[in-house]
Amino acid sequence: MGSEPKLGDMSETRVHLSKTEPSAYKALEEFSRTVGEICRTNGIDDRLKEIVMIHCSQLNGCAYCTRVHLDRAVKAGLDIDTLTQIPAWRESGVFSERERAALELAEAFTFIHDGGISDEVYNRVGSVFTEKEYAALSWACVSINAFNRVVVAGRYPVPPRGDRATA
Repeated sequence: MGSEPKLGDMSETRVHLSKTEPSAYKALEEFSRTVGEICRTNGIDDRLKEIVMIHCSQLNGCAYCTRVHLDRAVKAGLDIDTLTQIPAWRESGVFSERERAALELAEAFTFIHDGGISDEVYNRVGSVFTEKEYAALSWACVSINAFNRVVVAGRYPVPPRGDRATA
């Protein structure tokens, strides 16, 4: 067929989906912007949204998206103590009832292959959020999980920062 190298010949680099097929990546970015607007319209503030984005990214092992959303979380007013407690949210007392429900929903969406969203999680989260808030958070989870898969598959680099004290 063509003279393009086969993927097996490119062991040092991975296909960068956003560069190889930019129209699909742009559609995903537009979807993400729409989800952000849905969150704002439906009562999900940036603080709560970024907690969800960080947790999904951590669960998926996506260092790139974790960094992006840590930066956004700091801009949204999250402090270092709260940020470091996200992986241990069940044992931590720093999160509100809404934040705890959103973190639980984030886990359920990230691990959707483990039986979907259980009735127990749905009912618990549904007792905290309105239908519109639940839908907004659900779409946020779908969006970040999609980005995580693109980035993890492409092994996007996360170089050290010059100033390691900055989140």
